[in-house]
Amino acid sequence: MKSYSESYKEAGVDVTAGYKAVELMKAHVARTMTDGVLSGIGGFGGLFEIDMTDIKRPVLVSGTDGVGTKLKLAFLMDKHDTVGIDCVAMCVNDIICCGAKPQFFLDYIAVGKNYPEKIAQIVSGVAEGCVQAGCALIGGETAEMPGFYPENEYDLAGFSVGVVDKEKILDPSVQKAGDAVIAIKSSGVHSNGFSLVRKVFAINEQNLHRHQSDIGTTLGECLLTPTKIYVKAVMKLLESVKVKSISHITGGGFYENIPRSLPAGISAKIDRNAVQVLPIFDLIARTGKIPERDMFNTFNMGVGMVVVVDKADADKAVAAIKSAGEDAYVMGELVNSDEGVIIC
Repeated sequence: MKSYSESYKEAGVDVTAGYKAVELMKAHVARTMTDGVLSGIGGFGGLFEIDMTDIKRPVLVSGTDGVGTKLKLAFLMDKHDTVGIDCVAMCVNDIICCGAKPQFFLDYIAVGKNYPEKIAQIVSGVAEGCVQAGCALIGGETAEMPGFYPENEYDLAGFSVGVVDKEKILDPSVQKAGDAVIAIKSSGVHSNGFSLVRKVFAINEQNLHRHQSDIGTTLGECLLTPTKIYVKAVMKLLESVKVKSISHITGGGFYENIPRSLPAGISAKIDRNAVQVLPIFDLIARTGKIPERDMFNTFNMGVGMVVVVDKADADKAVAAIKSAGEDAYVMGELVNSDEGVIIC
């Protein structure tokens, strides 16, 4: 006998819509299956067997995050198939900063009203993100919460676990003055700073659909561009050279994130002229009259990840990243200083 409650439905929660959403998302979830998956969706927990081949002392590395107010743009544009990529990216890009490889992912979707087709669109993006990251989507939760969220809005968050051999965990303490600072290019604003973005552009449905010649697309299309997932590029890099540190450039930009991977007494000196700032950031700064210092302290400015290697390995590192399909370049070096980040 199928679960059904007329009383619960009258209160705003339709459990049958949840069942339909699960059926619609199954094909998307199936795309992410890897050898370690031991359970299908629908159970009380997702089972995953980690392959310990060539791992002497496994260490689990976890990461959790959401998409943030970028979702407001998805609501206005009624486009829900890319924000799931952002959700995966924000988690797995953090995990790889330790040198770990993401293994599996779980999502949490909270909605005002469960529209199964919309849930399936969201999950299709989550699945695409998992495919890009090489990890499995082994479970999740959809919570219908009438009266808490508006009917046409939702929140999206996720959680991922990776594994790294203890002896291969990146050790930022080995960094020294003269090491090369490498930028890996971003795809755009990614998933941070959207409270400021929405304020600058006074975001509404009309201006999101307006074509902007200086960015070559509509404002909405540009801003909804999914966050880059750097797992494959970083895994290729780790195989090619000795990596000393990796920083994921999220909220707080250069000034907050790069120092998180630096030892005391060492700073990153960035050549401002070397930074390949994307046009969208020039548009944000110009429209909002935002000082450059604030821009670099809020946005990624076109740099999604920052990698530090020995100066002698810089060319080889850039080549490895490019061979994995991402663009990279040297944008500075480490120096003896307590300032954290110096942009000049």
